[in-house]
Amino acid sequence: MLRFAVIIFVNLSLFFSWGIFIGPLLNDSIVKQAAGEVLYTTFFSNDLHENYIDKNQFSIDVLHYDINIELFPQKEKISSEVSVKGLIKDKDLTEIVLNFYDNFEINKVELNGKSVEYENENYHLIIPVNGNLINEISNDTFIVKIAYEGKPVLTGLSSFSFDKFKNKPVVYSLNEPVFASTWFPCNDMPDDKALLDIKITSDSQFVSISNGNLISEKSNGKKKTHHWQTVHPISTYLICLYSGDYIKFEDEYTSISGSKLPLTYYVFPEHLEMAKVDFSDHPRMLSFFENTFGEYPFIKEKYGVAEMLWQLGAIEHQTITGIGSNFLNGRKFFNDFYVHELAHQWFGNAVGPKTWKDIWLNEGFATYSEALYAEHSGGFEAYKSVMSQKFQDNFAGTLYDPGDNLFSSTVYDKGAWVLHMLRREIGDSAFFDLLKTYYQNFKYGNASTKDLHKLAEKICGKDLRYFFDQWIYGTGQIKLEYKWKVENDGNNNFKLKINLKQNQEDKIFKFPLDISAFDLNKNEILKETIYIDKAETDLEFNVTNKISKIELDKNVWLLANFFDKNKSEN
Repeated sequence: MLRFAVIIFVNLSLFFSWGIFIGPLLNDSIVKQAAGEVLYTTFFSNDLHENYIDKNQFSIDVLHYDINIELFPQKEKISSEVSVKGLIKDKDLTEIVLNFYDNFEINKVELNGKSVEYENENYHLIIPVNGNLINEISNDTFIVKIAYEGKPVLTGLSSFSFDKFKNKPVVYSLNEPVFASTWFPCNDMPDDKALLDIKITSDSQFVSISNGNLISEKSNGKKKTHHWQTVHPISTYLICLYSGDYIKFEDEYTSISGSKLPLTYYVFPEHLEMAKVDFSDHPRMLSFFENTFGEYPFIKEKYGVAEMLWQLGAIEHQTITGIGSNFLNGRKFFNDFYVHELAHQWFGNAVGPKTWKDIWLNEGFATYSEALYAEHSGGFEAYKSVMSQKFQDNFAGTLYDPGDNLFSSTVYDKGAWVLHMLRREIGDSAFFDLLKTYYQNFKYGNASTKDLHKLAEKICGKDLRYFFDQWIYGTGQIKLEYKWKVENDGNNNFKLKINLKQNQEDKIFKFPLDISAFDLNKNEILKETIYIDKAETDLEFNVTNKISKIELDKNVWLLANFFDKNKSEN
């Protein structure tokens, strides 16, 4: 989700770049060191997976958020009134529970227009529901309205920040994964998507930005209100707010169908000329992704980029990516950031994860999209180069359900490598069909790792259980030792003998292995693919000449380390 570049640890708050372009640039030790192994690890292990979501939250389905928020940057406070419209899925529900931090002064809580009692403790707003009121709810829907004011808690990756640029206020939010509730009440689960109206009021000289389309911009004396609205549902972690002294510039993309997509950019005036250069490749990126994945999912809304002061990378807020101001330079040095975040509009935003255990579906797909775009721009060698840069000798933990390590290199880079290997496993035709079908089948909804597995098998016609078990649900990677020799029967008939031995502890990988052999003139005289499924494999090939070297996995399709025993023995 994020794309990270640097880690800073301030006042027990860990700031990352989500959905952003973070993962590939971080390693796990840096993350833990930066967090002091205190807030980040403790919060995500204890709260995200256990206490943050109350069981009653699974019994409601939020349909719409109406957020009216007024910003007071000088005081670093907000005043808000939020209406949450939802559906009750369980007739026996006794409490409506929303995520909402308990540090605000709450002025009003209403359920279907009636004042009600409530509890607000830690990050839960609990509203008891009696039978009579449930019976009054038309079609089992409810509307909870909360009015409150105060200073949002600054936590997570920069949940709700009051900052300054050139002594002018800048306000921005990063909700991922579970920090939307630091500034508005919500059902903060990635698979409970809802429509959004957000009205942001601030000083009249400031521009306020959010998801979807700008419906209106109204001035009221020294104040101005920007009203944004989504056409398609959005997860709470992708709802965003930017407000500051922005200047806007625009571009346009024409889709294959002829639809016009406005490209809208918001930057600080001092960075306008640099931003025009840095953002200029978006139409090319959109064209490639549309042809590869399908039409841009939010074609009825917009795509844009907003500059912010979170300096760890970028984040893929739905329809409006956020980018740290330090990454604008007018030289396109950070094009991968924009590729990554744009790809998230398809994978992460349109197709969201069912749970945070499936986060690799966000970050692995977006990270792999960097390699796909490199292949499109520079050919297969450029593609291999990008994948090689994302290689590690040992990725820690599992890809599915990474626990505390939601934004580790495993999720980002191993996720990309698994897609790279899946492409090799099922072939280009099936793989790119899978990308398009996965997007179309789950667009505007959510998908799980099991959903991807089932669809991949349907498209390619193969049993992929072993592939998912060893690469997604399992740990480790291939460590293959090989030794080879050439025998001559005296009549210039040559036999190439190769011994392959897997050296992983307690695990045997199954994989297709490309083997190439070269003669003394460096001509490739043997090219074979062998399926490996044993700890040790002996191979024998007839060759036409003496061999100078052999090469395994020449096109770098495997997450593997190869050890040439011939070299170590010479």
